Amino acid sequence: MASLIFMGIGVYDEKGAAYAEHSARNPWNDLYDRPTILALAGDVAGKRVLDVGCAAGHLTGALTQRGASVVGVDSSSVLLSIARSKWPAEFVWADLAEPLDFPDGSFDVVTASLVLHYLPDWSTPLASLHRVLRPGGVLVMSVHHPCEDWRWFDLPNYFSTELVTDEWVVAGERMVVQYYHRPLSSVFASLREAGFVVHDMVEPMPLPECEQVDPRTYESLTTKPRFLYFKAVAG
Repeated sequence: MASLIFMGIGVYDEKGAAYAEHSARNPWNDLYDRPTILALAGDVAGKRVLDVGCAAGHLTGALTQRGASVVGVDSSSVLLSIARSKWPAEFVWADLAEPLDFPDGSFDVVTASLVLHYLPDWSTPLASLHRVLRPGGVLVMSVHHPCEDWRWFDLPNYFSTELVTDEWVVAGERMVVQYYHRPLSSVFASLREAGFVVHDMVEPMPLPECEQVDPRTYESLTTKPRFLYFKAVAG
């Protein structure tokens, strides 16, 4: 029987190697999320980029390959160790619920791929990300689509911020993960209160090759609102 692993401090340490392999190859990350983040980030050559929630560094590596100088931060020591073994970037342990230990205005771009929905409150993390960006710097982020989470978990109130519990299968084992549903209005309000101006909001399609790699995932990603993407400028 597959083991049951609960989301919390240490879950990504416990399953770090399997999760790193999973996130490298599965189409949700490789053919949908990362390509969208990279497209919204644009030309990063010569720019200094902070990749928050970098996990095993697959997005960090892609950014470095495009000529950026990248710092990846994550709260999993195991995933950071894997990232350091794979990518020519700086990797630092950090808890996004606490203020980041970087100088003001030290980055041109911040990427936050599928990480902020794990946090109950966005005030501190978004304020930190705004502070470390230079004026006019860009935040590119993805989160679970609030409409899909509301539908999938059959939540009684779309407009409330609510902890939900989900299950993934990684290396044949169930990972029980928890994250927060919040309405779209709350996402916009949080960005605005932190000093960001939303430049673009995207509900993307996967890369075309996803149809051959995984037809079932392709059908899901092209017909349902799975993830939601923002490009926001620090005012």
